[in-house]
Amino acid sequence: MRSGVLFDVDGTLVDSTYLHAVAWWEALRQSGADIPMAKIHRGIGMGSDKLLDHLLGEDRDTGGDEQLSTAHDVLYGAWWERLRPLPGAAELLRAVADRGLAVVLASSAKESELDQLRRVLGADDVIAAATSSSDAEQSKPAPDILQAALDQSDVDQHAAVFVGDSVWDVQAAGRLDIPCIGLTCGGTSAAELEEAGAVAVYDDPAALLAALDDSAIATLLKRGE
Repeated sequence: MRSGVLFDVDGTLVDSTYLHAVAWWEALRQSGADIPMAKIHRGIGMGSDKLLDHLLGEDRDTGGDEQLSTAHDVLYGAWWERLRPLPGAAELLRAVADRGLAVVLASSAKESELDQLRRVLGADDVIAAATSSSDAEQSKPAPDILQAALDQSDVDQHAAVFVGDSVWDVQAAGRLDIPCIGLTCGGTSAAELEEAGAVAVYDDPAALLAALDDSAIATLLKRGE
């Protein structure tokens, strides 16, 4: 077992949160559901099943969910080639690896989408393991994807920190008693992340990188000394 840092990807390392929101907004409009985009944005970070429950109600007819999800994927896929890493994303991953910690992507993206996100990041040389939606039975805020990331990387649950951008990330980490650092670059405010239980909040990966040796990640290094 080793120490490591788990990273959410969408909205945390890659600037994709609002593109997901637009894609869901259009997919829902095509199905006849006119949902305000701000409400959709607040649900980004959940899996599609939980997101649709959140937006349309748990008592709805779920027969159209697969079609909605497919519509989202097609609409979002049009943006793949224009996705960009958030400031300092690859540099942060390399700095974590340089300090002897495992770098693990705890993503719930579909496998083909994750491949594109990894190409955008350009840091595969330091990534120890990466999860996709197929690795978890339930999506966030359930902790399944984090548990899968721990299992695949041999990172000790008690020697891990998670970095995410949504309240769902913070809640998932909390269910495993893993400290979560929040980043506001996914569009969720510092106050919301702190209220959800984030141990610290930074603007983006570059800001966390600048404070890395004074952050919760530094405590992992101290434990190993």
